[in-house]
Amino acid sequence: MREETAEQPAPLRSGLTTGSCATATSLAAARLLLEGSNADAVQIILPKGKQVQMRLEFCRHTADGAEAGTIKDAGDDPDVTHGALLYSRVRLTPEPGIRFVAGQGVGTVTRPGLVLAVGEPAINPVPRRMIGEHLQRLAEERAYPGGFEVTVNVEGGAELALKTMNPRLGILGGLSILGTSGIVRPFSCAAYIASIHQGIDVAKTNGYLHIAACTGNASEDTMRRVYELPEIALIEMGDFVGAVLKHLRKVPVDKLSLCGGFGKISKLAAGHMDLHSRHSSIDLPQLAQWAADAGADPALQQAIRQANTSQQALAMASAAGVALGDAVCRHALDFARSVVPPQVQVEVFAIDRQGGIVGHAGGFQ
Repeated sequence: MREETAEQPAPLRSGLTTGSCATATSLAAARLLLEGSNADAVQIILPKGKQVQMRLEFCRHTADGAEAGTIKDAGDDPDVTHGALLYSRVRLTPEPGIRFVAGQGVGTVTRPGLVLAVGEPAINPVPRRMIGEHLQRLAEERAYPGGFEVTVNVEGGAELALKTMNPRLGILGGLSILGTSGIVRPFSCAAYIASIHQGIDVAKTNGYLHIAACTGNASEDTMRRVYELPEIALIEMGDFVGAVLKHLRKVPVDKLSLCGGFGKISKLAAGHMDLHSRHSSIDLPQLAQWAADAGADPALQQAIRQANTSQQALAMASAAGVALGDAVCRHALDFARSVVPPQVQVEVFAIDRQGGIVGHAGGFQ
């Protein structure tokens, strides 16, 4: 008889970043060239000192160097690169140092505002440092006086990159090689939040001082319709409005338009920085109180408290001529203004499922 499933769910499994994969495969290929050793696994040291063993899919000579590959394992994180083949090609060079090249499926930076210069392969600073330290250590061990050319590749990376923020950030042709700790924490959303910050940085660096932070496609379409903003000025924040508001303390712009569905904006109005249902819920009694402040009678207030959804509450208020959408946007505006620096002008739009504007507060001088 099969044992019953444990009532307590197993802990989520961590994975390794593309930066760790690039480090392991670069080291394996370089070892093949300098030592002649062809292993099926390689050990690397992560930035905080932890040692991890990574399995290799192949490690072999090429016409002018060597290459090694591994399958990216993101653990239980829903990472777009999970299961992708990442491989590095290494070529020895007479001059010391390391030169990085964007191979198949790895992007190239085309806009200023990122930590990497325009024209550079999208291999972020920590992965570059990890690769550099491992290859430098190997060179010292083997008394090798030359340098290395490292070309990082991700099979299918150009297609996978279309599912990320890279095209909007001006990283074209493929994915970014990422990671600060070397480890992927399941559902930490660190990469998503980092892309929000990068989006703001790129917009400001390129002279776009009015940005619109949107929860999804419908709100982006609304902002395009209202302001004709270009892609670079549209920040896809999803549920992470806190990532936008807090980053503007470091990188202020002149004007911020916040746009989202009525339910999500009502959560912002209640002071929530994460608008996902996992972390915040819609407070119907609070909506009823705001409706009362906007002129709702006791019967409507009670109906709103008993509503099934925020959309139903909004519909009942609208039918009674009560501007609940505007009231919610005013409270959301007050909260947003309490977070961003005073020089940032803010406005808030709430939309329905079709993208129609059902509430607005704030404006620009």
